[in-house]
Formats: sequence, C-alpha cells, structure tokens
Amino acid sequence: MELAYSDVGVGDVLVWLHGSGPGASALSNFAANLPAFSDFRNLLFDHPRYGNSDRPHIEGPLIPHSGERIVAALDALGVENFSIIGNSFGGGVAAWIAAHHPGRVKALVLMAPGGVQPAGLAPRELPYGLQLIFTAMAEGVDRELMTEFVNTMCVNKELATPQLIEQRLEAAIRNNPEWEGMPNIGDLSGDIHQIVAPTQLLWGKQDNFVPVSWALPWLEQISDSELHVLAHCGHWLQYERQTQFNELAGEFIRRNNS
Repeated sequence: MELAYSDVGVGDVLVWLHGSGPGASALSNFAANLPAFSDFRNLLFDHPRYGNSDRPHIEGPLIPHSGERIVAALDALGVENFSIIGNSFGGGVAAWIAAHHPGRVKALVLMAPGGVQPAGLAPRELPYGLQLIFTAMAEGVDRELMTEFVNTMCVNKELATPQLIEQRLEAAIRNNPEWEGMPNIGDLSGDIHQIVAPTQLLWGKQDNFVPVSWALPWLEQISDSELHVLAHCGHWLQYERQTQFNELAGEFIRRNNS
C-alpha cells in the first residue's frame, strides 16, 4: 500500500501522527503548528484509510497496523532515528512505535493518546467524544454530527467556526473510511512499559474524548515521562492551545535531540 505524507523543513526528523476523527489527516491536524518547528525535517503521515493514503481492508487492531506501515515508510525514506508527536489515535500509534522500536525514537510527545483505557467499559460508558467517533466510523457523518464533533473537541466554542466545520465535513465525505462494523483500535496496556524514550504527556483538562483521569497509567508505566495538564482545553490541544503546545513540545523535543 501507499502512505501519503508531507515532508517539510530540514533538520532532525520529527514525525507527526494525527487522530482518527472524521475528516482527519496529517495536515488538517498540524499544518498550523509547523512554522514553530521549521528547524526540523517534519514528516506528516496520513494513516492507512485516512487522508490521501490507500484504503486497504484491515484485519486486526488499527494501532499496530498503522505503526508497522509508518515504520516501513520511514525505512523506505532512509530514516533511522526520529522523534514523534502524536495526538489521540496517532498518539497510540506513536507509543506503539516507541515500544516496539525503542532504539530509534529520540523523544515522544503524546497528546491524550489512545490505546489505554479502564478495563470493562461498555460502549455506552465510553466518553462522549469517543462515542461520536465510533458513530462516525460505523454510520458515516453528516453536518449535524460534524458540528457536534467539532464543538466537543474544544472548550472555546469560538474556535468551532462554521468554516472549520465545513472543511472537516467536506474532508470526511471525501476521505472518510468506510468501516465494516466497529473497528478494533487496539490495546496498548501491555506495551507502554517498554517505552524508554523521554516522553511528554500533554492533556486538556476538559478533554471529552480521552479524559485526563486516563493519563495515570501512561505516567506510571513510562519510566522517563512527564505530564502537563492544560486548563480550559479540550481534546484538540495543538489547535486550542497552539502557542503553549508549540512551546512545550518544541522545548522538550529540542532538549532531547541535542
């Protein structure tokens, strides 16, 4: 299969991995952050079945499937060592890569990563934001669902502009994967203790997708980790708190690439 990616800048390699919400792609998630990371070679990948990447039938959990293909793409590009920024589903993929290829990852920034949640949760007990994503995966997306999704992502509702909603809706209709039943995201609870890269965990205090209460296993099991919780912030941390994210993540990655 082919993975779509953007290659921006020159320097140490920084891989960016986006989330799984309807209409998501690498550039839609991170384009506004790239100017603050112009001293890196930024590689922004669209996960399989997202953005402009191929849409293969996927057997098994999605996180390791995407992780394996992104590592293969980095091999094809001749990239041995790199840092990773990942949010939500992309944070889970970033963590899987760091756990299974520990010698290659210099630094890891995870924004409310997926893949670890309390055991035994029934679908109706999942956070409201995750229920929206799974509804979009199972049933498709319309303007009403997209409006609710974007508003749930942000605490500051002024950021949920009609233009943003329309852009995401158009992208979702054009590129949204058609899943055969409810997809298996994957379970990283047995993997994350293997992460040795310095890890920065970033969470919005009002995250309605991956609650900040789910951060503790990551902090406890990743030996070299730190947690920052940003007040008045939801799940879309790099968008809602763009300046603070750029400063926190940028300083952390530069320090661990020196």
